[in-house]
Amino acid sequence: MCENKDTALAVQSEQLNEVMAKPTGGFIESFRESYKLASVLAKSSLVPQQYQGKTEDCALAIDMAERMGVSPLMVMQSLYVVKGKPSWSGQACMSFIKAKYGDAQPVYTGQRGTDTRGCFVRVIKPDGEVIEGTEVTIAMAKSEGWMSNSKWKNMPEQMLAYRAAAFFARVYCPEILMGVSVEGEVEDMHPSQPQKAPDPFKTEVIE
Repeated sequence: MCENKDTALAVQSEQLNEVMAKPTGGFIESFRESYKLASVLAKSSLVPQQYQGKTEDCALAIDMAERMGVSPLMVMQSLYVVKGKPSWSGQACMSFIKAKYGDAQPVYTGQRGTDTRGCFVRVIKPDGEVIEGTEVTIAMAKSEGWMSNSKWKNMPEQMLAYRAAAFFARVYCPEILMGVSVEGEVEDMHPSQPQKAPDPFKTEVIE
């Protein structure tokens, strides 16, 4: 019984040594190289401030960049954290769509300054096929409660384009977002709680 156990442990040890001895391109070696690069980036003043001095965050950004086939610096400049969750900037989302399809543009509809104002993303593929994403309107933003996010009031045209790009990407190329939210989505899903109005019938007791 003891002999069989020793044999099993020896096999496991041999398998582990094989994994650890993998040449460049193996997981362990790749991680080590990524961590070395992350250490360099974390010390650079050229990376966004939220990554400076944070080797672990830089390593994750490098991993995402490798999976997406883009520059780590692009990920760092486009990915930020809102309420503890990572989010792509709206500009980055549109850039990802253009990188995949080439001809992609936001198309505005309705009258500016009214609830009819809207936007959707239109893509023309190389073979001539036209793809149009979901239209997002101010009326939709109001019905969904997004207007509690001050950005919808201060920069509605920009937010319409950002949300239209997010909707398009989630339907036609979800892999480019890697499950990460797009600018404004986190704030809209978790709006700040309005202050409760004071009860006019409540009597304050002064001691």
